Amino acid sequence: MKQFLRDAKKAKSIISNLSGELKNNILLQMSEALLGNALFIIRENMRDIDYGRANNLSSSIMDRLLLTPSRIEDMATAIREIAALKDPVGRTLEGWVTENALNIQKVSVPIGVIGIIYESRPNVTSDTAALCFKSGNVCILKGGKEAEYSNQAIAKVLQEVLMQNNLPIGAISLLPDSSREGVANLIKEDAFVDLIIPRGGEALIRFVNQNSSVPVIKHDKGLCHTYIDKYADMEKAVKICINAKCQRPGVCNAMETLLVHQDLAKYILPKLYTEFTANGTELFGCSETMKLIATKEATEADYETEYLANILSIKIVKNTDEAIEHIEKYGSGHSEAIISESYTEINKFLNTVDSACVYANASTRFTDGGAFGFGAEVGISTNKLHARGPMGINELTTYKFKILGNGQTR
Repeated sequence: MKQFLRDAKKAKSIISNLSGELKNNILLQMSEALLGNALFIIRENMRDIDYGRANNLSSSIMDRLLLTPSRIEDMATAIREIAALKDPVGRTLEGWVTENALNIQKVSVPIGVIGIIYESRPNVTSDTAALCFKSGNVCILKGGKEAEYSNQAIAKVLQEVLMQNNLPIGAISLLPDSSREGVANLIKEDAFVDLIIPRGGEALIRFVNQNSSVPVIKHDKGLCHTYIDKYADMEKAVKICINAKCQRPGVCNAMETLLVHQDLAKYILPKLYTEFTANGTELFGCSETMKLIATKEATEADYETEYLANILSIKIVKNTDEAIEHIEKYGSGHSEAIISESYTEINKFLNTVDSACVYANASTRFTDGGAFGFGAEVGISTNKLHARGPMGINELTTYKFKILGNGQTR
């Protein structure tokens, strides 16, 4: 482990000083390499799929795990989009001259060596590697056991491009000890690692948060809410809610709880019930909801649960203030939406709800680096310091002050 981390730290000084043009050229090579090795990657992915079936992994995990030609094309496209972004490194963020004639420049720089711990989705391997490379960072990747062969295949393809360009493969590497002990060791290595980004289940986030001596930006659970205000356009509301829950239920930006204004509930819930039933959604509702549509009874535990499945909790609320109170109590700070045609209610919701992403009349499914124009993201931060929401290349930089003098002393 120590030698592996020394190699990563050594690679940092090389990668951080690459020109933007060279980084972009290499990223385009990586994109082409993924497409050229698609059959190899899919073959290795099938080994993981077989493992998942043998171990009865849930349908949502199997969906996140599966790689198809289309998904590999999406991975390659994401890398091309990242290459097309402006270089985040070396930008002068601010500059001024002091009364002592010192020229001070605040300049963006890479964070350094970033450890990213994630589960299930093998496309995270290429997405995060490309984002880190573009921003001049070295990445140490730790995927889930269920995607082991897929992650190794993708990393191998990317590392071959690095070698072809005489760059150290330590710039993009998989953690050699993928056990829990290996993770526990990695998050203690603050002499070598500058940042840890965990993205996955609650247990993983809690373990890293409680045990890391390296700074952590957490991709916490996505307990996302949609609130239908009494001034909502019902057709728009049904369309948004079905998308937010049913389009891909097993992801962190899917809606988990639907809040409905009491004045609109008797009109819109039957319409929603028809659509959710057609999409196979299992519904849990409060006592008032159960008077209007057939649902199971929602408990306190339901409102606290990130299902990551085609299951939805519903609650009828008196007004926007009560909807906000519910979100404050149960939300995870990820993504929340209001559906309303009232500027006053929209403004209250957007200004008051304390989450990374707040929407008016749009699905929470848009909380995503690609949808935001970042190409991809290394995670969706629910932190408030340094980075919040989808983390792209700009969030993978910090800054330093460059001070130019001419003999000044103090």
